[in-house]
Amino acid sequence: MPELPEVEVVRRGLEAHALDRVITSVEVLHDRPVRRSPGGATVFAGTLVGRTFTAARRRGKYLWLPLDSSDAVIGHLGMSGQMLVQPVGAPAEKHLRVRFTLDDSTELRFVDQRMFGGLALSPGGGDLPQEIAHIALDPLDVAFDLEAVAARIRTRTSGIKRLLLDQTLVSGVGNIYADEALWRAGLHGERPGNRLARAQAIEVLGHARDVMTEALAQGGTSFDALYVNVNGQSGYFERSLNAYGREHEPCRRCGTPMRRAAFMNRSSYFCPVCQKPPRTRRA
Repeated sequence: MPELPEVEVVRRGLEAHALDRVITSVEVLHDRPVRRSPGGATVFAGTLVGRTFTAARRRGKYLWLPLDSSDAVIGHLGMSGQMLVQPVGAPAEKHLRVRFTLDDSTELRFVDQRMFGGLALSPGGGDLPQEIAHIALDPLDVAFDLEAVAARIRTRTSGIKRLLLDQTLVSGVGNIYADEALWRAGLHGERPGNRLARAQAIEVLGHARDVMTEALAQGGTSFDALYVNVNGQSGYFERSLNAYGREHEPCRRCGTPMRRAAFMNRSSYFCPVCQKPPRTRRA
C-alpha cells in the first residue's frame, strides 16, 4: 500500500499539473471508487463539472483537492490506486475508474486495479474534510509535536510497531517505513510502548521522519507497477531499504540473516541480534 512518501509524491504532481484548470466533464466508469461519496456517482460528477481544483493537500495517506467552492474531493489510493495526468485522447488504462477532463486538453485519471481506494466529495471540506479530521498529524508536518507523541506512546501497552501504524496517534507511517524506523532505532516491533525510555520513543519517531524524507527524495518505494507518480514513473527507494523485504539477507549493521514474522496479516522484517525481542515479564 502506498505510504506517506508515495502519497506526497502524488500530491506534488497534482499540485504541479491539475490546479487552476476548469473541470469540463467527469466520467465515473465504475461506481465502487465513489461508493462513499454523498449521493453516489451522479452527484459526484454533477457537482464537479465547472469547478476548479485550487490546491492539493495531504494528511497522512489521504489526499484532498479543495475546489473553488467550499467543497473538496478526498482521495485515498488504497492498495493500487493511481492518480495520473494524461493528454486528452491518450489510450484508456485497463483499470481506469474515474476521468476528469480539464480545460487545458489534459485529463486527471483515477486508476485502481483492486478498487480498495476511492474518491469522495466532501461538502464544506476545503480547509480540512470532516471525514479525515480524526487522523493525526504526520512526522513531516511542520506542526507535528514529536515529544508529545513520544509521551503518548509511552502510555500505551501495545507493541511499538502497532503504535507507529495507529493513524490516530501518528499518521502516514505504514508497514515498510515502520520496519525501517525500528531497524534504525534497534527496536523490536513487539516492544511495548510503556517499556520504552523517553529517548527511545523520540528516536524511533525521528527515524520514521528521516526515512520517509529520504524515500520522498527518491520518489517513494515501488515494488511493482501499481505505485507510480502522476506521470507514470516509479520510485526507487526500494534499493535503499535496510529491513523490509530482506528476509535471509545479511543485516547491514551486524551481518546476521534478517528474519520475517507474521504481523497483522502482513509481515515484519527485523534483525534478531540488533532488534532483540522483548522479554516476557513474569507475573
